[in-house]
Amino acid sequence: MNRIYCNKISEKHLNKNVCLSGWINKRRDHGGIIFIDLRDYSGIVQLVFHPDNKEIFTIAESLRSEFVIEAKGIVKKRSNDTINKDIDTGSVEIIVSNVIILNKSETPPFIVNDLNVNEDQRLQYRYIDLRGKELQKNLRFRSKLIKSIRNYFYDENFVDIETPILTKATPEGARDYLVPSRINEGLFFALPQSPQLFKQTLMIGGIDKYFQIAKCFRDEDLRADRQPEFTQLDVEVSFINENEIMILIENLFRKIFKNVMNIDNEIKFEKISYSDSIKMYGCDKPDLRNPLMIHDIKDIVKDVSFNIFAEHVNKTESRITAIKVPDGSKLSRKDIDDLTNSVKQFGAKGLAYLKCEDMRNIEVGIVSPIKKFLGHEIIKSILDRVQAKTGDIIFFSADNKDIVNNSMSALIKNLGIKLNLLSDDWRFVWIQNYPLFEKDSSTGNPTSTHHPFTAPKNESDLDSKDIFSIESKAYDLVLNGHEIGGGSIRIHSKDIQIKIFEILKIGKSEMNEKFGFFLNALSHGCPPHGGIAFGIDRLTMILLKLDTIRETIAFPKTQSASCLMTNAPSSVDKTQLKELSISITKPK
Repeated sequence: MNRIYCNKISEKHLNKNVCLSGWINKRRDHGGIIFIDLRDYSGIVQLVFHPDNKEIFTIAESLRSEFVIEAKGIVKKRSNDTINKDIDTGSVEIIVSNVIILNKSETPPFIVNDLNVNEDQRLQYRYIDLRGKELQKNLRFRSKLIKSIRNYFYDENFVDIETPILTKATPEGARDYLVPSRINEGLFFALPQSPQLFKQTLMIGGIDKYFQIAKCFRDEDLRADRQPEFTQLDVEVSFINENEIMILIENLFRKIFKNVMNIDNEIKFEKISYSDSIKMYGCDKPDLRNPLMIHDIKDIVKDVSFNIFAEHVNKTESRITAIKVPDGSKLSRKDIDDLTNSVKQFGAKGLAYLKCEDMRNIEVGIVSPIKKFLGHEIIKSILDRVQAKTGDIIFFSADNKDIVNNSMSALIKNLGIKLNLLSDDWRFVWIQNYPLFEKDSSTGNPTSTHHPFTAPKNESDLDSKDIFSIESKAYDLVLNGHEIGGGSIRIHSKDIQIKIFEILKIGKSEMNEKFGFFLNALSHGCPPHGGIAFGIDRLTMILLKLDTIRETIAFPKTQSASCLMTNAPSSVDKTQLKELSISITKPK
């Protein structure tokens, strides 16, 4: 008799003998009849044990939560007053004729599917937590997602190639995880932050279409959407331009949404330049479901007496901006105070506002503590600029550009959630034309905005005095306010790559030590190429509308980069350290 999953039992099986296996979710003894809820990944079905089958009934009396059993019996319809509408199998039950205890269980530390269990306990007993329906759903969705990705690239004639895990330290913007070499005393491997140089080398080697579901590692501070080890979709193609890569990826996501999300509607992809994204949304990860947008008003308020505006009117590094919030005038004073405190954490000094209670009469219908500093005509110009209507509220920010951008971006996000402004759809947007370099906040020296292998928009711009104005052939894909992937057209000229290294103040000795093999490879007929990478964990989190990627990974680490189930990382035997020529010095 073939085993049937619990949730597959239905009225079509009435009066048929079935065989099921799983874990005991709950046991109930009612008036001499024992009821057991049997659970597997698919769901729950009720088993019934009658006392007239003494042998089977005796076994049922010994059963406890999380025992693993195999049960055989006949499917019967429940009476109308006993139907359980909370489960899919609630109209039927199994009258058990035979049961085998496959394994017993100690009393579990928590009940499977209990939503009130703290996360540390869930991670410590992950093998119990994994039995829950949500994690089962998440991991099976993730598997289906990866299958869809693989099938797409196989159909597009890509070659699936595994790149090394033990490799050389690379400048990817985070600390490497280092692995000591026993054979080569005093030397270390690094775990890859990405397969960047290997996939570019594959292009040089004539593998013109590469992809990989790759494990990557970064020793960085963690948060809800980061893990020290993560899974990445890695793609690289020769003889391709930016637009062609975008079309390739857009078609991938149309397949994903159709095959995995069961959404067959037309999925649209917008394009915004990096500079426009910063101007309109204050960030390079805009959530286009949110209608709120930043408006520059420096030209309107250039002559006002309001000190906060006047201080920044003539500063090129400053912005004076406004955000119109539809129907925002209903926000209370406490709401506004809370919003003000929220932007202060980004360095903003406060949050000025205009309430548009009645647009027909600016004198009495516009309410604001700063109204007296602006005047009738300036207020009217601001209202026209943001296209305000009665019932709206307008918030202002004036400070240096970084503070304004960061605080207004956070305000847009906060208000979108608070006022339920987000549309219920999926909004993709490509962010293009990133600056090739950005300024290190501590040294003032240039650093790569993405990585040092990104091609400039125009190679001739590298001789420009203002290197921070140089645009790159980099592009990020953003979905509902989350960056899900990023890539670029790569440098394929050795001379240009050396010039980039020199701008980044990487000396010849360091250049040869870290990148000598790659520079040599570039000098042997490297084709033009480009690629992109996506975080599978983060993508799964976004598609399932979860709050943390830990819910998409079978065995995640905590925010302190530890595994509570295995107690990793752990100390190692002194003999092992001696073999590796390593001694540990405790900090003073």
